[in-house]
Order: sequence, then C-alpha cells, then structure tokens
Amino acid sequence: MLEPAAAIAELHEAVPDEDLMRAFSEGDSRAFDVLYGRHEGALYRFVRRLLGPGLAAEVDEVFQESWFRIISARESFVPQGARWRTWAFTIAHNLAMDRLRARSRQADVVTPHANDDAGDEGDEAARAYQRARSAGMAEDAAHASAEETAYWRAAGRRLLHCLAELPDDQRAAFLLHHDEGMTVDAIAQAQAVNFETVRSRLRYGLRKLRACMARYLQVLEGQA
Repeated sequence: MLEPAAAIAELHEAVPDEDLMRAFSEGDSRAFDVLYGRHEGALYRFVRRLLGPGLAAEVDEVFQESWFRIISARESFVPQGARWRTWAFTIAHNLAMDRLRARSRQADVVTPHANDDAGDEGDEAARAYQRARSAGMAEDAAHASAEETAYWRAAGRRLLHCLAELPDDQRAAFLLHHDEGMTVDAIAQAQAVNFETVRSRLRYGLRKLRACMARYLQVLEGQA
C-alpha cells in the first residue's frame, strides 16, 4: 500500500540534506524539492549580498546557475565530512566570485601587521554586527515605536551598504561565516586559501563594518 503524499512529504522533511541529495541522485524528485525549499531563500540572499548593487542584474543568473551546478553534480556528490549546505554555498560562492573578478573589481589584498590580532575587538564587532542585523532587519517590530522601527530599518539599509563596500573576498568570507555559519576551515577550502588568510579577511571586514556602522553601533552599545 502506498503512503499518502502528505506522509511522504513529512518523511522527506525529517531527512538530512546529504541523504536528500543521495535520494535525488537515485531519481527521487521530491527530495530535490525539499532541498530547494530549505535553501532557496538563504542561497539567493547570499548571492545577492555577495554580488552587491553593482552586479544586481546578474543575481538571478548566478542563483540559477548555482542550482544547475548542484543538479548536474547530483550523481558525483560525496559529502566527505562536509555538510551539503557548505558544499552548495561553495558552488554559489565560486560562481559569484567569477562574476566579480570578471568585472575587475578591487582585489582583496591583506597586508600583515605586526602583533595584529582580532582579539576582543573582533569579537565585540561581530556581536554588534549580529545585533544590528537582527534589529535592523527584523520583521516583527510590533513592540517598537514607529520611530524605533524606522531607525532600525535605516540601520538595516546602512548595513547592506556597508557590506557592499567591503572588498569582494572579505565580504564573501564575512557572509559565509556570520550569515551561513561556516567554519574558518570550511571557508578556507571554499576560497582556496589558508586558515590565516581567512582570519585576516574576517578581521579586516569586521573592522571596516564597525567603522561604517559606527553611528548605529554606538546606540546598541549604549543599550548593553
């Protein structure tokens, strides 16, 4: 006796991404539908923020090409210890970076500084970024006054502007780490650089964001 469609869908929802990809490679189209539904929004947002306003017209194309690559690789996909999400976002990252390089955007050159360590400053900036991002982009603002809502929506717009101003590789590392939760090791593999280079990109990216968002972060820190 066949299971009802609803029961099959519910079963798929409980399956890890990696198993869904394997099921898709074996011909289960519903497995791909679940994967797409889970990650469509986050992947699109990542591509849009990485490409920035200058390449906004190419976001849809890069997003679609990312899924085409994912589909094309379904039979050769092997997790090898990495999450499916990390693998998929690496594909999108590489495609987006190809577009950015084709535009001859400024390369990310990290200049070493003696005794330069992210330390508490980096941690503080990262926490402030997450607070600004949550406050500025939250949809549920029913508890806030109209002035507060307008203020934090402006903070959200400023945050997107600041992200777009980062060098490409710094912005990519930052988004992968702070928005998508990828480890420094995973980002190093995605960007084909060493661990310390990723740390430097994250450190300098945070400092630039902190300077760019200074007005809003001062308000947040005053509320802490």
